[in-house]
Amino acid sequence: MLPEEAPIKTISSREVYRNNWSRVREDVIERRGGVRGIYGVLDKEPACILIPLEHTPQGDFITLVHQFRYTVQGSYFELPQGGWEDPDADVEEMARGELREETGLRAGRITRIGQNWIAYGAMRQEHNVYLCEDLTQGESDLEPEEDGLTVHRVSVEEFERMLLDGRVRDNCTLAAWGTYLVWKRLGGSDR
Repeated sequence: MLPEEAPIKTISSREVYRNNWSRVREDVIERRGGVRGIYGVLDKEPACILIPLEHTPQGDFITLVHQFRYTVQGSYFELPQGGWEDPDADVEEMARGELREETGLRAGRITRIGQNWIAYGAMRQEHNVYLCEDLTQGESDLEPEEDGLTVHRVSVEEFERMLLDGRVRDNCTLAAWGTYLVWKRLGGSDR
C-alpha cells in the first residue's frame, strides 16, 4: 500500500460465519466523505501454489491437477495448491506437503518466487508461489475434499495452450505462471 491514509476506515467488525477453512466477517466501514457502508470479507490462512516443473531432453513438463470446483460447478485443470488451517504453519513445509498430498511428487529443490493476494476485492488470503524441481514420484494422500482429483503431466507448450482455450480458468494458476515467467526473465534460475 502506498504511504497514505486509507480511504476507508473500519467502524466495527463482526464474524458472521466460520468453518474449518475460513471465516466470513461483516465490517461497517466509513469512506473519506463520511458515507458508511458494509464490506463483507472472507478471511483464510495463507496458502501456496506450486509449479512442479521438469526439464527433460524431450522438453519441459509441468504437473497439473484436474478437479471439480463446487462454487463454479465445473471441472478444470490447475496448478496444485492449498493451505493448512494453521496461521503459524511453515509455508515451505506447507508447500512440500501440498505437493505430496495432491500429486505424490517430492521436490528435491523448492524455491519461493512470489507472493500474491487471492481475489483481494473480497478475500484476505496470501498465495505463496513455489517453483518445485528435481521431482520424484511417490504416493499421493488426498483429503476427502479432493475426491475425484486427478494428476496430469503435460508439456509446457500444451499447458500454455490450456491457459487460453478454457481448460485452465483458475486465475491463481495464471498468476503463478506469470510470476514464474517474469522471475525467470529477470534472472531467476530453474536449471
